[in-house]
Amino acid sequence: DSTCCSGKVLINRLFFKLATQDELKAAYRRLCMLYHPDKHRDPELKTQAEQLFNLVHEAYEVLSDPQARAIYDIYGKRGLDVEGWEVVERKRTPAEIREEYERLQKEREERRLQQRTNPKGTISVGIDATDLFDRYEEDYEDVVGGGVPHVEINKMHISQSIEAPLTSKDTAVLSGSLTTHNGNGGGTINLALRRVTSAKGWGEIELGAGDTHGPLFGMKIFRNLTPRCFVTAQCGLQFSSRGVRPGVTTVLARHLDKNTMGYLQWRWGIQSSMNTSVVRDTKSTHFTFAMQLGIPHTFVMMSYQYKFQDDDQTKIKGSVKSGFFGTVVEYGAERKISRHSVLGATVSVGVPQGVSLKIKDLEKQRESSASNIAKKKQEAEAAVLLMQESVRRIIEAEESRMGLIILNAWYGKFVTDNSRKHERAKVIDVTVPLQCLVKDSKLILTEAIKSGLPGFYDPCVGEEKSLKVLYQFRGVMHQVLSGDTEPLRIPKQSHRIDADT
Repeated sequence: DSTCCSGKVLINRLFFKLATQDELKAAYRRLCMLYHPDKHRDPELKTQAEQLFNLVHEAYEVLSDPQARAIYDIYGKRGLDVEGWEVVERKRTPAEIREEYERLQKEREERRLQQRTNPKGTISVGIDATDLFDRYEEDYEDVVGGGVPHVEINKMHISQSIEAPLTSKDTAVLSGSLTTHNGNGGGTINLALRRVTSAKGWGEIELGAGDTHGPLFGMKIFRNLTPRCFVTAQCGLQFSSRGVRPGVTTVLARHLDKNTMGYLQWRWGIQSSMNTSVVRDTKSTHFTFAMQLGIPHTFVMMSYQYKFQDDDQTKIKGSVKSGFFGTVVEYGAERKISRHSVLGATVSVGVPQGVSLKIKDLEKQRESSASNIAKKKQEAEAAVLLMQESVRRIIEAEESRMGLIILNAWYGKFVTDNSRKHERAKVIDVTVPLQCLVKDSKLILTEAIKSGLPGFYDPCVGEEKSLKVLYQFRGVMHQVLSGDTEPLRIPKQSHRIDADT
């Protein structure tokens, strides 16, 4: 007790605001020698020493940095907890630091709101430019201004959606859209209620209404079959003046490798079809190949997208689609124009459709700069490399006692909806960092954002994330899905896979 008490006194002195740099260095060296974990053999004292040693190191890092020390002097520990100090220009005066603190606080509150509601929206405009390429000159001989090609906006589509977490397992999603094409328009509104039923899946009920298709009632379920394979099944009833039209869609998906997904889809109802596709998504490229046999659409499609590694997140893309309807070739580009928006343009050349230009403005949630995300990723990868030897020893110790072995762990936003599968597959492998946190066959994570754990980083800033863990304990397979800020403690009897099937 006397050792612990004296440690607290010395740490308080280390935090003294008027201490000079020389005094800080001397106190830091003295405390490091006193509380270094290797100097203690007793397990209880060693644990206390580790805690105090880490606290001393954290205090020294803060007070030896002029900016961090100035922030601490003004706002204390709560000021240091605000994200964003590392990417702003270093301030010199207390007034400037106070201004930055207030700005970062406001941004953090906005991010929290957006993470809860996850707002998404698109605005697409179609421009008919056929007259630029295929003109009937005789039609313009007697018309004033007939020599000017006729280019017009012939369609527009606007959509928006928001999510509202109701409980830790229930989420409501409200979405709507407006569409106009050649003077005719319509709109729809949908409400979906989703409930996570277990670590392996969830269910959803959807209600919709619109002036083009009539009321809609649907149900959807998602289920993980294996760690690398999942299935979704969806059924719906569409009410219209022609009667009730049922529909069923089933999708089977599998991870072929780290960056590649394979999909098999069967649809029965209004537009019956069978579809198979392969999607490969890497840091710099995105490739899709799909084949479909269906009524009325049968086609083969291939698309490729290249992602430039710049701050504007520039992308160029091209695709070819050929079927009974003809052939369509598209090419275009996309670029971030602000912290909230992306502007894209696509030229479509088809037979017999003609030529059209599509302009899309995609409103995005607030996110960190690309350079900052890349930096966090590099730091996480470096931390994982340093953990390898420790993880090897931990696994050997756990295997000897039939303890806790992390087989696979992923963190991020999982693919749960085939209609937007390319956008939502944003997860990273965190198997090594989680195994490194295992101690005495236990893994305990507190109620905090998991991207701050050693070896983690945020792969999809501003979106709702989860941690999925497949682990073995006493020779039995377990699996759990935990929310980003939810506390997690494993192993647990309720995680047993055989108990859930």
